[in-house]
Amino acid sequence: MSALQKLQEKIEQWKVDHEALKAENAHLRAELSNVSGSQSEKDAQIEALRRELEEKDAEIEKIIAQVESLLA
Repeated sequence: MSALQKLQEKIEQWKVDHEALKAENAHLRAELSNVSGSQSEKDAQIEALRRELEEKDAEIEKIIAQVESLLA
């Protein structure tokens, strides 16, 4: 298997993982809206999930950029 094929497979896997993280995040947001508790606690949890998603998105974008630079 060539290096290019390996890199393409990794990129595809990262994309799948990214979509899975987004789906999990959507599920957690839906779950969060059903949780009882004070509004400030809910807001804090939602913000933490948003930050986590942004961090994961940034990490994936960084990896993709690195792979793309290797392919160039």
